[in-house]
Amino acid sequence: MSTQPSASPQRPLRVAVVGAGPAGIYAADILSKADVDVSIDLFERLPAPFGLVRYGVAPDHPRIKQIVVALQKVLSRGDIRLLSNVDYGTDLTLEDVRRFYDAVIFSTGAIRDAPLPLPGVDLEGCFGAADFVSWYDGHPDHPREWPLDATSIAVLGAGNVALDVARMLVKHADDLLPTEIPQNVYDGLRASKATDVHVFARRGPAQVKFSPLELRELGHVRDVDVIVHPEDFEFDEGSMAAIQGSNQTKQVVKTLTDWTLKEGDGTASRRLHLHFLHAPKEVVGADGRVTGLRTERTRLTGDGTVEGTGEVHDWDVQAVYRAVGYFGSPLPGLPFDDLAGVIPNQEGRVLTPEGEHLAGVYATGWIKRGPVGLIGHTKSDATETIRHLVEDVTAEGAQRSATDPDPDAVVDFLRGRDVDVLTWTEWEVLDAYERLLGAPHGRERIKVVSREDMVRYSREAIAAAHDASVGGGGA
Repeated sequence: MSTQPSASPQRPLRVAVVGAGPAGIYAADILSKADVDVSIDLFERLPAPFGLVRYGVAPDHPRIKQIVVALQKVLSRGDIRLLSNVDYGTDLTLEDVRRFYDAVIFSTGAIRDAPLPLPGVDLEGCFGAADFVSWYDGHPDHPREWPLDATSIAVLGAGNVALDVARMLVKHADDLLPTEIPQNVYDGLRASKATDVHVFARRGPAQVKFSPLELRELGHVRDVDVIVHPEDFEFDEGSMAAIQGSNQTKQVVKTLTDWTLKEGDGTASRRLHLHFLHAPKEVVGADGRVTGLRTERTRLTGDGTVEGTGEVHDWDVQAVYRAVGYFGSPLPGLPFDDLAGVIPNQEGRVLTPEGEHLAGVYATGWIKRGPVGLIGHTKSDATETIRHLVEDVTAEGAQRSATDPDPDAVVDFLRGRDVDVLTWTEWEVLDAYERLLGAPHGRERIKVVSREDMVRYSREAIAAAHDASVGGGGA
């Protein structure tokens, strides 16, 4: 085992990518095609790859989940090694990474709820949207039970996550059966008592961040009336400029306006209310539990921003969901911006508190720029980070810094720490098993939820296949 950095430029550059969501996979893919001889390991703390595409997209959005197909093609090529079920900071430290790799790219995303400084947010019955999404998407690190005893629910937020949360709360569980939801999620939603879900946005219809498709889908949810209120519709000069300058905004406003003219027959058993120009002021409670929500009517000020009017409304709800955005988590050994929820960086080069580049350390995706942008932004973001990494490693005088660059060394090290490392092969087995579970029910897959079961099914199936091949395939 080498104890000194290898100065030879002849061996491949060893790069670790921490986080196997879209950002990490795109970064690894772009780097693999760069004009550098490189060996890439992609680490994931969960037993399954794909990050928020698997654990952050509502199960009734299979079109978005098709992104997985493109990501699978990248990882199935074999030139990028997946090492999952490995937790950075616990199983592998920054010091360890530096031993085995010349450079590391952090793409750990943002999975926490952004803070909302509001009186009453700590009451029982006030939830973060990120936690709820993790529950209904079968995230292995979250509890499998969820309280769904509220009949009237408030959702705070004006983005697609707010719509996802509201739709999942109001939709009939039987209509989710064709999707990949785990059985416990179906059981929980089927027992839900929700009849009315209220979504509150503090600005007007022209300022919401709903995508047109997400919004239109609400109008097609079975046995659910979408209710909007004409008095919530106000447009200032900033609103008109936004409508004229963005086809997406124009479509959203048209859909919302059409709903103000539509009179439902009132026969639906559930209702989804969209409220604009209502800023949350307080989550109201009694005996430690949510009993209501207090909002203040706002008005547009001319440039698309709002100010309070002093007019207060009290809403009778028994649960509140905060869907005001995601937030990054600090990583051991790295600087962190507690206000922005990102790793401080300059175009992907991670910066020390003194503003210097932390040599060999990079970031991409939401942990780099915050939880904004779509998949296209993620690709361009990764391209920027990889460009700087390649510049650094090919600069005059650049040296390979890993002291133990043998690809087998890191795996031996992890297994020596009793880490149950899973590879792409094990994921393919688990993927096939989930599809097998769904096939009898006409579903693409049924997710295996617990970490222990994910590891066990991967291992058992591979062992069974090996035994069959050794024994000639006989039963």
